[in-house]
Amino acid sequence: MGRYHDAVCRLCRREGLKLYLKGEKCYTDKCPVVKRAKPPGMHPPSRRKPSEYAIRLREKQKLRRIYGVHEAQFRRYFQEAARFKGVTGTRLLQLLESRLDNVVYRLGLASSRKEARQLVVHGHVAVDGRKVTIPSYLVRPGQVVGLTPRGQRNPRVRLLVESGGRQPPPWLEFDPQRLEGRVLSLPDRQAIDVPVQEQLVVEFYSR
Repeated sequence: MGRYHDAVCRLCRREGLKLYLKGEKCYTDKCPVVKRAKPPGMHPPSRRKPSEYAIRLREKQKLRRIYGVHEAQFRRYFQEAARFKGVTGTRLLQLLESRLDNVVYRLGLASSRKEARQLVVHGHVAVDGRKVTIPSYLVRPGQVVGLTPRGQRNPRVRLLVESGGRQPPPWLEFDPQRLEGRVLSLPDRQAIDVPVQEQLVVEFYSR
């Protein structure tokens, strides 16, 4: 299964809002969503009112693209969330937030989830002191996410940490001296700042 290799800014323009897929560029005036606030392509956007199916599809695509997950894997996350006795949409978001690449991003060790995924795949990240190279690894409460010796020498990571650009959410604890963080708990819905109506995603798969 291939990874998306085209310009990720096209995905933001297609959804009509910033998905913060490009790191620092998303916070500047160079962001294509700011410069060209219309969907990509040569044809103008349709003036027809979107159907109920289209609204739910776009919400699902938006959430999938934010976390960089393929359709088959995203469907498995939903199926696992549906087996949960609580709110399916919240559980789905918790599963996505628990991915190792997302935790690395939330800790501020990478400027985007794509960069965090690259750190994991290249062997720069460790969980409880053991190297993990699987971005979809689900981190549990109580586990410690840090860097391998090779990752601690990475100048890019040190630059991001020293700049202090992103503060970790309340469900994570970060030690900038040791370059590691601990998962305190699963995040509640208020702590997950993704611009998505997850109930529409649940309705899409439940139709």
